[in-house]
Amino acid sequence: MTFDDLLDRAAALVRPGRRALLGLAGSPGAGKTTLAERLVRRLNGDGPDWVAHVPMDGFHLADVELDRLGRRDRKGAPDTFDAAGYAALLRRLREDEDDLVYAPGFERTLEQPLAGAVPVPRTARLIVTEGNYLLLRDDAWARARSQLDEVWFCELDEAARVRRLVARHEEFGKDHDTAVAWVLGTDQRNADLVASTRDRADLVVGPEITADEAPVPVPGAHRPSER
Repeated sequence: MTFDDLLDRAAALVRPGRRALLGLAGSPGAGKTTLAERLVRRLNGDGPDWVAHVPMDGFHLADVELDRLGRRDRKGAPDTFDAAGYAALLRRLREDEDDLVYAPGFERTLEQPLAGAVPVPRTARLIVTEGNYLLLRDDAWARARSQLDEVWFCELDEAARVRRLVARHEEFGKDHDTAVAWVLGTDQRNADLVASTRDRADLVVGPEITADEAPVPVPGAHRPSER
């Protein structure tokens, strides 16, 4: 499957009078955010924008709450997110009743969620959301999955995924030894859990896509004829 095939499949989810939601799941560092950004950039072309990116990362619990719960050393695990809040946002986006919906973002340098950081106008007919746990069967995560038309699983060579993840932690302030310890400890436990959900995906996107650099945008390509 080529990247153009993915663009066609994503665009085909949209039906007249109905907003579509596409989820991208996968282990930490597997390329979910990169793929989401590529899809949104290519599908929107030169605009007007009809595709929006709404990451799950904005539903991280704040560090002060993780400290209260005693979970900060497991930050990134399923119970360190507001999964019910994420499911509620997806339901609101699915219902498509508001002219503008604000979703939370995530500030990587501070490693903290930011309220109201992602505006989603009603003109966005396809929502691309991504996160580790979209295919978990736990109650709140299952409610989130029920709002998504499809979920694709992003897969990357394990060595490349680990290298990418260590580099990300270093970029946002961890020294090398601390980054490696976190990736091989907390992140790896989360990655193993996510990998166990792979078979529940509608599509597996392999390393031939997730390892690629973004192609040159083609304005206006892959837009549905009616929205």
